[in-house]
Order: sequence, then C-alpha cells, then structure tokens
Amino acid sequence: MRAVSGRLRRASRLDKVRWLVVCTADVANLLALLALYQLYVQWRAGVPAALAITAAVLLLVLLGLATRPFRIAVRGGPRPTAILVVAGIVTLPLAVLALVWAIPVWLGMLAPFVRRRTIIVLAAGSVVVLNAYVTLAAGFQIEVLLVQSILTALITGGVRVNLWLWRVARDAHEGQEARARLAVSEERLRFARDLNDLLGQSLADISARAGAASLTLREDPSAAAGEMFEVRDLARQTLREVRSTVQSYRAVDLDEVLASVRAVLEAADVRCVVRADTGSLTAETRTLLATVVREGATNILKHSKAGHCTITIEDGVLEMSNDGVDGPVSDHAPDGLGGLSQRLSAAGGTLSAAPTDDGAYLLRAAVPA
Repeated sequence: MRAVSGRLRRASRLDKVRWLVVCTADVANLLALLALYQLYVQWRAGVPAALAITAAVLLLVLLGLATRPFRIAVRGGPRPTAILVVAGIVTLPLAVLALVWAIPVWLGMLAPFVRRRTIIVLAAGSVVVLNAYVTLAAGFQIEVLLVQSILTALITGGVRVNLWLWRVARDAHEGQEARARLAVSEERLRFARDLNDLLGQSLADISARAGAASLTLREDPSAAAGEMFEVRDLARQTLREVRSTVQSYRAVDLDEVLASVRAVLEAADVRCVVRADTGSLTAETRTLLATVVREGATNILKHSKAGHCTITIEDGVLEMSNDGVDGPVSDHAPDGLGGLSQRLSAAGGTLSAAPTDDGAYLLRAAVPA
C-alpha cells in the first residue's frame, strides 16, 4: 500500500490524468456486472444452471478483455483487431440470452478505433436488433429498451469523452515542453546573433589588414610589420569583447533561478523547500550555483519521480536533495553534471551527486564564497 501511495505521489500530472481516464473507463464497464443479477433471476425462472454459469464466465471474460482496448488507444497503439473479434464472439451468446449489459461493453471497446458516425450507427442498430429480438421472444419490454439505451450511451459516450480529455491533456503537456524548447532555442539564437554582430566586422577588418600586409611584405617589410601589429591589437580587442559577451551571457541571477525552479517543481507536483543565504556570495559564485540549481531541477523533472525537493545554500555550499530516484544512477553526462563538475573544479570548487543512506538523492556543490 505504501508503494502504491509513493508511486501516486511521485507521478507526474500527465500520468495522473492518464490513470484517471483509464480508471473511469473501467468503472463504466463494471456496470455490466449487474448482468450477474440478471442471470440469477433467469436461473430462478428456469434457465439451466450450466447455461447461467457459462454465461457468467463469458461475461467475466468479456470484462477482462474490455480493459485492454482503451489502454491501447491511450498509448496511441494500433487497433487491437484480435481482441475486438474475440470480444465480439463472446458477446454473441450473451446477446442471445438478452443480457443487455454485454453489447454496450463491446461497443465501448470498439469506440476509440472507429469514427463517431460509425459507433452511433452501430449503437442504434444494436438497440433496435436486441429489442426486436426480445419483443419476438417475450413481448415488448420498456425496461430493456431503457436500460440498453442508457448503458450504451453511457459507456460509448464516456469512452470517447475520456479519450478526448486524454488527448487534450497530452497536447497541453507537449505544448509546455515545446514552449520550453522554444525558449532555449530563442536564447541560443540571440547569443548567436550577438556573436555574429560582434565578430563579423572585427574578423572582416583582421582579414583585410592581414591581406594588405601580405601585399606590402616584399616591398616594405616595416610597413607590413606595422599592419601585423595592428592586426594583433585588433585580435586581442576582439577576444576581450568576446569574453565579456560570454561572461555577460553566462551571468545568471541566483535568486531568480531559485524562484523559477521552485515554481516549475511545484507545477510538476514536487513540493519544494528553499532555504538560501545568497547575500554574501560573489557574482561568479552566484552564477555557478544558479547553473547547478537549474541542472539539478532539470534532472529531477527528467530522470526521477520526486515528490519532495529541498534546496539549501549556506556559505557557498549548495545542497539539493530529492526523494524520487529509484534504482542505480548512471554516470554524469559530459554536457550535464559532468561538465558542471569541470567548471566548478576550474573555479576551485567541487560537485558531487549520489544517493544517500536514507534513500534520497543529494546534489552538492561547494564553491569559494
């Protein structure tokens, strides 16, 4: 029970929506269990016990098969023709016994894989055919018409509505991820434009001066040397400008990152507690720790099912722990924590990330305050 509770707590919002729509479809199908009472009434009215028991077994088989198609539709899989055919064969003898509960279940299994017009025609046709059969066998029974009509509309309509809700939730989730990727792409494009504006003219000047120096080298070596000295100075100036631009690009406000990461984690149903003393940190330290916090939050969202995260910063030491790591932890990627570890080492700091004895996962970064 605790494992199930932990799994629910660590599940993403999209997973919870998927479980909700799937469970709702299953609950609608379980209404067909009322057919067991109908079989009991028929047995008391004279239907052979063996026939009633066989029908009950077939009904349970049908309900077992009914759990698969909707899950396949939610995953975006192909139509499970074999399951639908077997379920249809199981439904036929139940329909002969006038079990109005069975046909709507089969129609609900079929609903995600056919057009709306098709399922409406099939639903209406099943109501007409079954009630005509009942009328010929025992006279018109209004309760049979009402029960079958309501159950058919409830199950088939519920399945299609649930599938529509799932697709809306999935599209919204994918839209959020697309916006995040777009923001990253826009930032990279901005940086590329800045570098192009900065380097374009400078490199053109260096190329022109170097070409002029090569033309005058034989005729006037001293003039060529002067040109090359100017090329050297221009290259050094350009290098300083590039370093300044990159430093400005990398500079990140630590407090803003902490607030942003907390909001993102909370939106993903990860309770986040932040205790940070950042006032005395240098600009370089703040930038490094902000980068580590962003990478740690990204790893929590991508590679864990965390339900709780704690971020503490004190005297230049960042500790970021979460409870959502299951199983072994792979090596750090060179473009992730591995690259950050190298950056911190170059600045005289350290970075470590590993599971703890109490089952949490701790990301720890220490840099000179």
